[in-house]
Amino acid sequence: MLGFLKKLMDPNEKELKRLDGIVQTINDLEEGIKALSDGDLRAKTSEFKERLAQGATLDDILPEAFAVVREAAVRTLGQRHFDVQLMGGIVLHEGRIAEMKTGEGKTLAATCPVYLNALTGRGVHVVTVNDYLAKRDAEWMGAIYNFLGLEVGALVHGLDYAERKRIYNCDIVYGTNNEFGFDYLRDNMVLSGEDIVQRELYYAIVDEVDSILIDEARTPLIISGAAEQSTDLYERFSKLVIRLRPGEDYNVDEKARSAALSEEGWARIERMLGIDDIHDQSHF
Repeated sequence: MLGFLKKLMDPNEKELKRLDGIVQTINDLEEGIKALSDGDLRAKTSEFKERLAQGATLDDILPEAFAVVREAAVRTLGQRHFDVQLMGGIVLHEGRIAEMKTGEGKTLAATCPVYLNALTGRGVHVVTVNDYLAKRDAEWMGAIYNFLGLEVGALVHGLDYAERKRIYNCDIVYGTNNEFGFDYLRDNMVLSGEDIVQRELYYAIVDEVDSILIDEARTPLIISGAAEQSTDLYERFSKLVIRLRPGEDYNVDEKARSAALSEEGWARIERMLGIDDIHDQSHF
């Protein structure tokens, strides 16, 4: 009796049961999808887009879209998604984390939610840990997407502006967190909206999410633009600083490793510069 109650109250058991029900619906569609010609299977992409335009949701078409991707994988790669891979794909589509061990086929599992969300036409990003995997997965899994009429791009280091903009307009973009991150920063520094390379951010799947969102996140992405003012000011003030008197014009906090001007220090600087108010921006 205790075991029954524990099983009844286990949230994981309930979740697996829910996912299993969706997977069973996908499996029930398999024979019908299998019977389609290559042309009819490819035409499903246009059909799904039309259904979405008419008000259907991604969840409404999920079972059939997943079944289409699985059959496309069989025809292009000779690989068929296992039920656990379909479960992982459902979890990823829902914006959650799916833990899969090396060798369990996470690359193939991601193709189902990637295809499903790409049907919106808003663009899907697949974030990988290095350029090699971005290029490899874009070419490898790209066979499935291309077969179904979607365009795939690989965002790697060294691409010029025009090539980056073209890739971001693809339905699916594979790339590293650094490439996506720095392009985002650069887009926020442009002077014209026409110079932005990324589209509006919509949906992304992050491979090795623990590494990218925890380990890699410890290293900030830093980018800078051209200085708006001349660096001559630094040279001018460096010559003034050596004429200041410690303890009178400024105080040093050894523990905080900082120094601050006193009131007399500010006044002395103003006298050396021959101005009345150092905070008046018109002087600089």
